[in-house]
Amino acid sequence: MRGLICGPKLAACGMVLSIWGVIMLAMLGIFFTTHSAILIEDVSVTVNETFKDTNPPQMIYAAYNKVGYNCFIAAGIYVVVGAFSCCQIKLNRQKELKVLGD
Repeated sequence: MRGLICGPKLAACGMVLSIWGVIMLAMLGIFFTTHSAILIEDVSVTVNETFKDTNPPQMIYAAYNKVGYNCFIAAGIYVVVGAFSCCQIKLNRQKELKVLGD
């Protein structure tokens, strides 16, 4: 069968992982773009940078937004992987039906 790259179990695993990745990364992106205080440790801002800046909150908010956008980009990549896995599942089903029909 043309275009079939992985088997049914690997395709199903890819689908489950991509669904979880989209949910998790979308939630993280939302929390980062709303500047959640609990995620401050995951933002790459050092103490020395905050003392040198004249407006530290804006720098920290910009870092939060950058990480949030990166989470949304990663969620988009997971959507592509999920679509690929879905296509592989459909191709595997067509292969099974073809084998049963022969």
